Amino acid sequence: MARAPSSIVVFIRQNPRTRQKPNNQIRSLTFENKEGDCGNEETKPNPHREPSQNAQNEFTEIAKEVSKITRTKPRWEQTLLSDFPSFNFSDHRFLNEVMKHQNNVLLSLRFFHWLCSHRGFSPDSLSLNALFDALVEAKACIAAKDFLDYTGLKPEAASLECYIRCLCEDGLVEEALGVFDRLRGVGVCPSIATWNSALSAFLKVGRTDLVWKLYVEMMESGVFTKVDVETFGYLIQAFCDDDQVLKGYELLRQVLEDGLDPGNAAFNRLISGFCKERKYTKVSELLHTMIAKNRAPDIFTYQEVINGLCKKRKSLEGFRVFNDLKDRGYAPDRVMYTTMIHGLCKMGLLGNARKLWFEMIQKGYIPNEYTYNALIYGFCKIGNLEEARKLYKEMCDRGYGETTVSYNTMIAGLCSKGRTDEAHKLFAEMPCKGGVRDVITYNTLIRGFCKEGKIVESTNLLNELLVQGLQPSTSSFTPIIKKLCQVGDIEEAKKLWNDMQSRGLTPMVYTQEHIITGLYEQGYVEEGMEWLLEMLKHKLKPREDTFKRLVHRLLQRDQSDDSLLVLDFMLKIGYTLEKGIYASLWLLNFAKRIPDLPKHD
Repeated sequence: MARAPSSIVVFIRQNPRTRQKPNNQIRSLTFENKEGDCGNEETKPNPHREPSQNAQNEFTEIAKEVSKITRTKPRWEQTLLSDFPSFNFSDHRFLNEVMKHQNNVLLSLRFFHWLCSHRGFSPDSLSLNALFDALVEAKACIAAKDFLDYTGLKPEAASLECYIRCLCEDGLVEEALGVFDRLRGVGVCPSIATWNSALSAFLKVGRTDLVWKLYVEMMESGVFTKVDVETFGYLIQAFCDDDQVLKGYELLRQVLEDGLDPGNAAFNRLISGFCKERKYTKVSELLHTMIAKNRAPDIFTYQEVINGLCKKRKSLEGFRVFNDLKDRGYAPDRVMYTTMIHGLCKMGLLGNARKLWFEMIQKGYIPNEYTYNALIYGFCKIGNLEEARKLYKEMCDRGYGETTVSYNTMIAGLCSKGRTDEAHKLFAEMPCKGGVRDVITYNTLIRGFCKEGKIVESTNLLNELLVQGLQPSTSSFTPIIKKLCQVGDIEEAKKLWNDMQSRGLTPMVYTQEHIITGLYEQGYVEEGMEWLLEMLKHKLKPREDTFKRLVHRLLQRDQSDDSLLVLDFMLKIGYTLEKGIYASLWLLNFAKRIPDLPKHD
């Protein structure tokens, strides 16, 4: 006996009491009746002739009873035939009747698969299309996809467009794109609303590659001449997501020249992009353009400006905009207050941050966990750990559980002041309090231990991180490599270096420099030279201090030719020489030219 696909069965089990409104198309499936004599076969409708009114009534009653059984009986498939031994279930009209009375489309689908398992049943296209449309209306995308694969149904164009929107809402963007191809194959061009729903879905899942693929299809189909401002807004966002903000800006200007109004969302996205690139002149241009077009910047526009300035360590400029915003009558919300408090705390301007904190409370905005963590970070940054702890306790007392962010903030603050033992206690209690350790948690404590020379503890944390199945970052390895090089354990440092690369991690430039410096200090100057040349080969720029250390070591070993080679690289990169190096080189070369003096008795 055939069964429904596994994904459908799982869905039904997870939603045993789901009640959907019957699809309009299912409701319209009526059983046309004509008077006729069915003899003694009233309970066996002949698919080739219409039943009498009495037979129709009994037909309907059986459909109602079957619908009830499929809703209430767990394993009805095993007993349904014996419950109605003389009834002809192969009549495709009975499926339509059951769907009219069934209030759960997935149960109707289950009944359909049961019917398909019996010989003689052949569903008509009307039933198939109605069942597919009902699945789409119920947002059962996976079930609808399995249904198409199972039946080979070719739905109408309007049904496919609804299916595209259903897939997009569920994040199944690859499948949605495939349905576009199916429509194009039958010569149907979807509506602008359908194109836009797909563009929006692609952006939500970060698939700008699919946005541009769909854009090409829009151009080829000729629909691009009919696009609306919503479409342009999605394309502008795609440009910004691809770090091509200027192209998005050019598109916006074209839209404005055509007399269209793209809405504040497009402006806000461009403002955010230009803030990220530190092109504040463009930000100013956009703000002036909005005002000139009678589209006053809203609170979200200013939020993007302030957030962008704070992220680029321009919190004072952000603070000026924030105050100007209030002077103009805007009312900053809790998000904007939190953004501004965090920006000021990052600059160490805790006094201004605390003023905003109390101002926010006076205006009725209750600080949330993000606001608390911003101020806790500020206290930690200036070294006032006692106030940070008080605020942390207050946050917990207010019902904001000890989150990963709050733990990481406190651990970082304690480590910055050398209180790694206290930081490790917080680290140890995290699982008990519901906190989830992430890579940042481990990296912060590893860095703190390394600063205090606790290499064993740092290495143990790195190993624990790997055992937990977390994906390490370069910051997980670099502090340990640096400390190993400083204590002269170059071989262990190189092992970690190789382990880091084998995991697909790209080391930071200064990570390699730590090994080079360590090799110099241990007297392995030639090997240090090899590492340096490898860096230059990959167009990496070592720091000036790395060059100077190598030159000094080479001069101490009277290797003037090698030191001149290093100096040549140094000058080509753009670094300058110290007078001391010039003097050392001159004396070394001068000493080589002086012949051995005669010995006197």
